[in-house]
Amino acid sequence: MTSSATKKAKARSVLPGFGLSLGFTVFYLSIIVLIPLIGVFVKTSGLTPERFWETVSNARVLASYKISFLTSFYAALVNLVFGLIIAWVLVRYKFPGKKLIDSLIDMPFALPTAVAGISLTAIYAPNGWVGKLLEPLGVKVAFTPLGITLALIFIGLPFVVRTVQPVLQDLDREVEEAAVMLGAFRWRTFRRVILPELIPALLTGFALAFARGIGEYGSVVFISGNMPMKTEIAPLLIMTKLEQFDYRGATAIALVMLVASFLLLLLINYLQWRSNRRVAAA
Repeated sequence: MTSSATKKAKARSVLPGFGLSLGFTVFYLSIIVLIPLIGVFVKTSGLTPERFWETVSNARVLASYKISFLTSFYAALVNLVFGLIIAWVLVRYKFPGKKLIDSLIDMPFALPTAVAGISLTAIYAPNGWVGKLLEPLGVKVAFTPLGITLALIFIGLPFVVRTVQPVLQDLDREVEEAAVMLGAFRWRTFRRVILPELIPALLTGFALAFARGIGEYGSVVFISGNMPMKTEIAPLLIMTKLEQFDYRGATAIALVMLVASFLLLLLINYLQWRSNRRVAAA
């Protein structure tokens, strides 16, 4: 009896210090994540339902929601396509300068967002290097939703590339070779063999790029122009209310963005789960 109990105790303590590690993890997440999020709800609770609805349904606020969510969605969609192409090239091909290009993918992570915003504005402004070439064609990038989308593409691309790249590296080449030997063309092999394995990673990269875009401020605030009802993003409107000492109004707008982002991420996680089940069943 004593030996069996000792064996069970050893089996339960395979990871030494589990209780202490778990306690530290919960404490750290509570301080960094849970308590600030709870603070948003607590601060917003000071508003009456009528005042809360009036704040979050204001025409200017609704326009900022539309700009933030639509530009983030379009930017994540573009990154979904081109991030896959870049990851494919980096994994499947060898060429001069490959390591340099691979390191440049992480540049948005290291570059301060304000620097990125100023650089993009200088390039795509009407008198910028690229902007002055596009202006005769009637294409205006800076101070438009297109410029916001461009900035979000810049800061969101690494999320898709770095999520898809390791999955491509781990794919079994023998399955592709078997498909080719059975007579499948390249597009059919990609669509039926490779793409199903990449869908969970693509959805993860899309979710990360989309979530980053919704809350992005530094790289967007310069190139957007900050025109109310046209190019004003929700994070900027939150900052404006904070500068006006309207803390409850700012937290009300933040609460709506928080709930909407959570629901969208929940939907994407559900799609990932469905995709993983489909791949496992296949």
